[in-house]
Amino acid sequence: MKSSTLIRLTIAGLVVGFLLSCASVPHPNLVAAQQYVEDAMDKVSTAQKANKFDMKGHAARAKKLMEQALEEIKLAEQAANQ
Repeated sequence: MKSSTLIRLTIAGLVVGFLLSCASVPHPNLVAAQQYVEDAMDKVSTAQKANKFDMKGHAARAKKLMEQALEEIKLAEQAANQ
């Protein structure tokens, strides 16, 4: 009985170890890039408020492009982890 429990625990440990080794680890440069884009979006929002949103749509367009950039960074991270 004890040896079968030991075998089960060993197998369970190997499975858990394998699953953890396959877990996606965020790429540090992509994490930094994501943070920079998010910070830039905050700065543009602050600029919009300071200018009473009168930027002829350019700030709003820039924020949409930054949202696309965030999506591309997410896809890049997924591709790096495959």
